[in-house]
Amino acid sequence: MPVVLGTSSSHAIPYLLLMPKPTHQTKPNPEKNPRRDPTAAGQRDASVNRIASHNYFLLEKFEAGVVLTGTEVKSVRDGKANLKDSYGLIKEGELWLLNAHIGPYDHGNIFNHAPLRTRKLLMHGEEIRKLIGKTQQKGLTLIPTRMYFKNGRVKVELALAKGKQLWDKRETERRRTADKEAREAVSRSRKGA
Repeated sequence: MPVVLGTSSSHAIPYLLLMPKPTHQTKPNPEKNPRRDPTAAGQRDASVNRIASHNYFLLEKFEAGVVLTGTEVKSVRDGKANLKDSYGLIKEGELWLLNAHIGPYDHGNIFNHAPLRTRKLLMHGEEIRKLIGKTQQKGLTLIPTRMYFKNGRVKVELALAKGKQLWDKRETERRRTADKEAREAVSRSRKGA
C-alpha cells in the first residue's frame, strides 16, 4: 500500500506519484555481427566471371540457387570460387553448373568436396522451360557471370550468351578505348577550366 501524504482524505496524493520516474539509458540496437565478412553478408560478390563479357554477348540474365555441401559454402565465403571456364547445361529438365571450381576448405577433413564436381542449379520449372527454348537456338549458351550470397544462400547469376568472333572482340576493345579517351578529355577540360 503506498504511503499517503496530506491530512485530509480528499487531498491525499500517493507518495509514489510524487517521486520522479527513473529514466533508463537504452542503447541503440547493435549490428547483428559487426565483424561479419562482406562476402558472407551479401555486400560483395563471392566470385565474378570477368572474361564472360569479353568472350560473349550477354543477352539476358537469370538468378539460380546452387545445391552445395557445407565445405563448399565455407570455401565460397573464403572467396575460393572460380567461374572462369564454367557453363550451364540443361539435362532432362534440370539445370546443371559444370566446370565451376570451388577450392577445398582449409579446415575440411576427409569429407571435403571435389573442386570441379557438377553442381545442380535451382530454378522454377517455367523458367527452365523458357531457357530450354532459348538455348536450342543456334549459338546461345548459359554462362555464369557471378556467384554471390543472398539472405545467407549462395546464388549464381546465369547469362544467356552468344559467342563473340575475334572481330567482335576487337570492335568492343576499340569502343571501350574511345569511351575512355573521351571521359579523360572531358575531365581534363573540367580541371583546366
